[in-house]
Amino acid sequence: MSFIRKLFHTKPLNHYVTEEHNLRRCLTATDLTMLGVGAIIGAGIFVLTGIAAAVLAGPAIIFSYILAGLACAFCALAYAEFASSVGGCGSAYGYAYASLGEIVAWIIGWDLLLEYGMDAATVSIGWSGYVQEALRAVGITLPKVLLTDPFHGGIMNVPAVLVIFVLAAILCLGSKESARFNKIVVFIKLSVIALFIAIGLFNFNPENWKPFLPFGVKGIVNGAGLIFFAFIGFDAVSTAAEESIRPQRDVPIGIIASLLICTVIYIVFAAVLTGMMHFTLLNVTSPVANALIHLGYKLSAEVISLGAIAGLTTVILVMLFGASRVFLAMSRDGLLPKVFNKMDDKTQTPRRIIWSLAAIMAINAGFLPISQIADLVNIGTLAAFIVVCAGVIVLRYTRPNLPRTFRTPWCPLVPSLGVILCFYLMLSLPAITWISFGLWTVLGFVIYFAYGRRNSLLYKELYENGHSEIPAFAPSTGSN
Repeated sequence: MSFIRKLFHTKPLNHYVTEEHNLRRCLTATDLTMLGVGAIIGAGIFVLTGIAAAVLAGPAIIFSYILAGLACAFCALAYAEFASSVGGCGSAYGYAYASLGEIVAWIIGWDLLLEYGMDAATVSIGWSGYVQEALRAVGITLPKVLLTDPFHGGIMNVPAVLVIFVLAAILCLGSKESARFNKIVVFIKLSVIALFIAIGLFNFNPENWKPFLPFGVKGIVNGAGLIFFAFIGFDAVSTAAEESIRPQRDVPIGIIASLLICTVIYIVFAAVLTGMMHFTLLNVTSPVANALIHLGYKLSAEVISLGAIAGLTTVILVMLFGASRVFLAMSRDGLLPKVFNKMDDKTQTPRRIIWSLAAIMAINAGFLPISQIADLVNIGTLAAFIVVCAGVIVLRYTRPNLPRTFRTPWCPLVPSLGVILCFYLMLSLPAITWISFGLWTVLGFVIYFAYGRRNSLLYKELYENGHSEIPAFAPSTGSN
């Protein structure tokens, strides 16, 4: 029992954050909202909407987005409460550590690294595809061996690798500079989406919505399980808590506002896309551009392709940002090597972590096929969401007097619904995804017991130095 109790001991607020580890506070609520929009609007809107409509839900993909958005809304409210009370740059990892204990936190942190890392790799592969189409449109054709992975007859997907390293360099310039770049690209992306919606409304044909529910209710659920990938990203806003000027106010705003904005955009976009072209014709790698070309808008299709490139760029940027902050939080706690803790003196960014993660992401993007890694992102994210929702409920009972500038409404009902919906969506994923996720989790346990537990600062302070207890939620050193 003593061993089990050690595994589930919770960590005080930012107990191991020192001046050496501090991130620079420079981000506003607008910056955080744009980070969320930059992460959410990407492959989901330009690729998955058409594919999910064609093979899973038909025009009822609209309801798939509503279902997925609802599940995310419950989770976003839980994230917002944790961000306003616990803070830190670890997102769900830090929240789990504060509410459910170290072993749960480690597994969720391990899953988050999978989520952010695989998401960035997946999106960079999609980015490469759109760049290839844009180059072909102006008469430039690159060798196939440099444009795809070894599983499809290539050597390496060079564009996918290059974009990851370029964005890593931008992140190393500083958080404010990265946020400024993100804002510019998000503006381009939203402008292109507005252009598509305007064209689609003028070419809307109600006959394309027949049949509206070709795959039944099950199709809506399965569609939600697939396009849930589209909503991944709002949780990355919480990783910027330590870089927010007013985290207790701004982080909840950034999380909730970005999710609401993107959900509305997704629903309108899906309705327009399936209304301007029959869903059976949308199972292609670039359904949006294909629909415009089909209607004779060739120039607009090229513009949309550029917008897709912009959209995917911000997703990769924010995913790499989020992964680096989660890695930093785990390294601070001793669960990952402390050599990564060091901040750049000038930019106050974890450069070693950024470049290390970029290298891993680039290997995945350059040498693995997209189909093998997309579903892993979904299941890892859903698992993290379940833990955050459960953690809010636990913390309400274990730390009822903890200051909360934002409180999840109707708790425990809302977070419980988040747990149920996320688990329901997990069940819709294929068996091979569960097997792969199980293997990743087992690997995580092996690393934890071989390295993490032995080097955990909390474990050392509690048991090796003779302290029987650390006061829960000691005064923060800088997150709130």
